[in-house]
Amino acid sequence: MYQHFETGALHDISQRQPFGALSTPIYQTSTFIFESADQGGDRFAGREEGYIYTRLGNPTTRLLEQKIAAMERAEDCVAFSSGMGAIAASLLTFLSQGDHMLADRVLYGCTYSLMCHTFPRFGITPEFVDCANLEALAAALKPNTRLVYFETPANPTLKIIDIKAVCDLVHRHNPDCLVMVDNTFATPYITRPLGLGADIVLHSATKYLNGHGDVIAGLAAGRQDLINRVRGEGQKDITGSVLSPHDAFLLLRGIKTLKYRMDVHCDNARKVADFLAGHPAVAAVQYPGLNNHPGHAIAKKQMSQFGGIISFEVKGGYDRARQLVDSLKLCALAVSLGDVETLVEHPASMTHATYSPQECAAAGITDGMVRLSVGLEHAQDIIDDLKAGLGGPG
Repeated sequence: MYQHFETGALHDISQRQPFGALSTPIYQTSTFIFESADQGGDRFAGREEGYIYTRLGNPTTRLLEQKIAAMERAEDCVAFSSGMGAIAASLLTFLSQGDHMLADRVLYGCTYSLMCHTFPRFGITPEFVDCANLEALAAALKPNTRLVYFETPANPTLKIIDIKAVCDLVHRHNPDCLVMVDNTFATPYITRPLGLGADIVLHSATKYLNGHGDVIAGLAAGRQDLINRVRGEGQKDITGSVLSPHDAFLLLRGIKTLKYRMDVHCDNARKVADFLAGHPAVAAVQYPGLNNHPGHAIAKKQMSQFGGIISFEVKGGYDRARQLVDSLKLCALAVSLGDVETLVEHPASMTHATYSPQECAAAGITDGMVRLSVGLEHAQDIIDDLKAGLGGPG
């Protein structure tokens, strides 16, 4: 493992590539040739390491998994064809009929829908609680609580949860109760949840890890025994959500510049957040880097920087928020986040439309909320676009 993050992101941790290739080859193959029937049998039986079939492993994808494991300081990692593939496979590996799970109230809309609307069909009972409130979390833990799940910063409110405090609490209650943390907004460059006690860390690698808006991918990293199960059960048998070698190659390419992109995302976001906080048309700004953010102190403790996502509430509610996102010229009206371009969306009607109005209210997702993924453009150009859309002084 390299001492500095950016060095590990640029250099492979495995041996040199065949034929002296500098870039990782794309092993675009569905199956692999065995030297003999005995070798094929040994690989299927687990007596010999080696590749069998790309749904079960591929050299390009494996290098990506090893690189992410090193970045997250995990024992292993498994790559998926989407962030939801990683989330669903990881959860379903460890949850069974009769199990109880806890999740924070603020989650990505499709994650919330999976837990709230699908899991009860399988006899899994989800309960949503404010994981930032340790007393409420402790009161909600039950003897059959198998898993606790949260995001930090959370999508879309930028809520901050104390990872170490939650992990300590949960593991005191039951050492076998797993804590899963979605680290998409922070990336391993900013936060490493496993080092704070989490059991599994998840990513929508579509976002910052790729960074260029041309890949859909997910990742799960953690202890070897847990990841072996996620790979062998959640991916192989339950979801089949396997990342293609070509997408793994694109992710490996994107990761090389992760540090440098994140530095600019974070720097730009702070400037934009300061602008929005002083604008008369903005009712509130949610950004962990602002001193008045309720999670600012915890964010300083567990994040090296404050990220590139801002949510803010426009005065005038739903209609004014929709007018704003429609009026912007530089900021692209699109879901997703973490791209080099600045993206803007309206969570209540888009990414979090799976929440009912009552659930949105409980999670702090207002009709006037706008989510901004601050890109790599010059910060003043982003501010000028927002200034024109918001109108008035500022």
